[in-house]
Amino acid sequence: MALKANIVIDQGTSFSTSIDVTDEDGNIVNLTGFTGAAQMRKHYTSTAQTAFTVSISAGTGEVTLAMTANVTNNVAPGRYMYDCELTDTAGTVSRLVEGIVTVTPGVTR
Repeated sequence: MALKANIVIDQGTSFSTSIDVTDEDGNIVNLTGFTGAAQMRKHYTSTAQTAFTVSISAGTGEVTLAMTANVTNNVAPGRYMYDCELTDTAGTVSRLVEGIVTVTPGVTR
């Protein structure tokens, strides 16, 4: 079951958040060979999406989701949903995290 986490992105700014991946006992999971993908959409059936850059630090079990200021500047303020999936070396896909994204409007241009 995926972790539930809501995030806030300030429009026009650089965004980054990290997730430490641990097992049931709290031990760091070695993510060597894993790949990740993450997107946000206005609703589940939207065809339009904005992708996060997903970086994986295999040895530390850390997954980072990020967007540049240029990307967030092009996202309309509002409420979205997102998730992040990891794929292991055998091709098994797991949802790591999901939740709501709130994009707050920017003033400075």
